[in-house]
Amino acid sequence: MRAQRLRTGLKGWGGVGAMAFACSLAVLFACLLPVLRSHGTGGETGAGGHGVTRGGQARAAQECAEPEKQTLAPSDADGPTIDEIQNRQGEKRKLIVGVDQNSYRWGYRDPNSGGDAELEGFDIDLAHRIAQDVLGDPDAVQFKAIPTNQREPAIENGRVDMVVRTMTINCARLEKVAFSAPYFRTGQQLLAPKSSAITGYDGTLAGKKICTAAGSTALSTLEQDREDGRLAADTDLGTTVPNQLDCLVRLQLGEVDAVVTDGALAASQAAQDPTVQLKGDAFTTEYYGVAMKKDADDLVRRVNHVLREWRADESGGWQDSYDAWLKPTMGDDAAKSEPPAPEYLRTS
Repeated sequence: MRAQRLRTGLKGWGGVGAMAFACSLAVLFACLLPVLRSHGTGGETGAGGHGVTRGGQARAAQECAEPEKQTLAPSDADGPTIDEIQNRQGEKRKLIVGVDQNSYRWGYRDPNSGGDAELEGFDIDLAHRIAQDVLGDPDAVQFKAIPTNQREPAIENGRVDMVVRTMTINCARLEKVAFSAPYFRTGQQLLAPKSSAITGYDGTLAGKKICTAAGSTALSTLEQDREDGRLAADTDLGTTVPNQLDCLVRLQLGEVDAVVTDGALAASQAAQDPTVQLKGDAFTTEYYGVAMKKDADDLVRRVNHVLREWRADESGGWQDSYDAWLKPTMGDDAAKSEPPAPEYLRTS
């Protein structure tokens, strides 16, 4: 957590006594500073406020290295969490998965597909694959549409068994939920009108209004960069929305100048609206993972088992899903979106 700076004023002091007192204060400050940095102060531990959230993120970042590797080794064994899912009766015997229904080609309802316009997309394919492994039926899934800022709470309060929703693995989230190994690589990128003078994540954002989803890695990254001086101090980050697609609507209405989100999602939004385009390259590297309850070790291992098979499957696997859903918006080269070979550093 950020330590508050102690300030001492010695105005009006004179002579040797004042000098000695000043030196004593300096020594005392040097001794106390590590404690202050480690434990924080009363101003940072109070209820509510943005500083509490950012302080927690900073602490989590210090305690977590390579978050995409903080997961359990694969296993196809059952366990208490899987038993509970498998013991559901009748129509309730389904895997409950939190997804998006507004992310084009990830999790969305195609109005032109006819029938009931069922959910489809890259994330939806993965959810079906997990249901097949856990319950023996790819259609034994109950999808629940979860806003961006409700993904962790939906898992923590048991509304869903897991979230498969373009969810970036990071240290702050690992404080609340468990993640699978990565299943997709992306990075934060800028979306703006083609006619805009914005050229990318650079000085052209000075004085501009940027939209992000509440609770997203885009928002936390921009806030930190603005505080650290990597983003212009007058960049307006005040526009946040529950669902990321709402940012595209704000952009179309002229209420904001740009949107920052994962490049994979931004590419899909650019495909939906030919008047906008990606500006500049991705300025972070991030990985999507399947999120589950922190104590659902057997389910985490099972999902990692599914992911290993899905990536290796040359017929109906990861590559086929990429070709079917993402190739039209992200291009032929899937290699840049493939996550690295998984590592399983978490042991319990």
